[in-house]
Amino acid sequence: MRIVFMGTPEFAVPSLKILLENSYDIAAVVTAPDRPQGRGQKLDFSPVKKYSLEKKIRILQPEKLKDPEFVSTLRAISPDLIVVVAFRILPSEVFKLPPLGTFNLHASLLPKYRGAAPINWAIINGEKETGVTTFFIEESVDTGNIILQARVPIGENETAGELHDKLAEIGAEIVLHTVRLIEMGKVQPKPQDNSMATPAPKIFKENCRIDWNKSATDIHNLVRGLSPSPGAFTYYDDKVLKIYRTLPHNQQSNQEPGTIVMAEKKLIVATISGDIEILELQLEGKRKLTAEEFLRGSRIQTGQKFL
Repeated sequence: MRIVFMGTPEFAVPSLKILLENSYDIAAVVTAPDRPQGRGQKLDFSPVKKYSLEKKIRILQPEKLKDPEFVSTLRAISPDLIVVVAFRILPSEVFKLPPLGTFNLHASLLPKYRGAAPINWAIINGEKETGVTTFFIEESVDTGNIILQARVPIGENETAGELHDKLAEIGAEIVLHTVRLIEMGKVQPKPQDNSMATPAPKIFKENCRIDWNKSATDIHNLVRGLSPSPGAFTYYDDKVLKIYRTLPHNQQSNQEPGTIVMAEKKLIVATISGDIEILELQLEGKRKLTAEEFLRGSRIQTGQKFL
């Protein structure tokens, strides 16, 4: 069985790796074009491209997926199956091309959290459980018939970065199992219940600012749902202060939300419901620090406010 694998970020690498380790024929990898990065604007390869170069796999990097030359190249490769993990939205002329279909790995229990940021939103919304889903791609994004799912608990202090790494590995196992079922002709896809669908749109800056008028639990979920990237933030001394780890407390200081109620060895801030301890943070232009390190080098005082 000839497979074309499509993916770009680190999340996709374990799935590509497991297919190669199980001797599947990866005829080509499709990934994002190289982009200039950093101050020097040096061209940077995607994680999937880096791995594919190591394994000497053919790499395709189309700017536009509807490009006739790219579609013609895919036809010439003649894949039996296309496997998609963290890639762009495919046009029908691409996903309808292989005789065995095109399936995608999504980092949620579909139909919940359809969209670009399912890991972030699951944590932000305080979910106790999420998972991964493989499904056959259709015209509408993340709506295709489900092949396999795996459920994964979310720890109460688990960050998006930690859950991302966990789901990437579990997802790889599900991708392998899905390919095997398709190969054996034993797939029994099930339609999604659209009435149960919830959105997981792309994260923008306005989603990342902390509203101290929310509860300590809600703020804790926002912080860990955006950690390590793009990072929840507030303003201190007219500078952006990113916060990466917190711990909600039940006690209520009865201070105005956003007020610093402790700034000695521990950094604790009042919210509308409960206080929250900041464990790890980064002031604009500085490196990431623990709260204790930050307090040793800061003039921050009890009674000041985060905005």
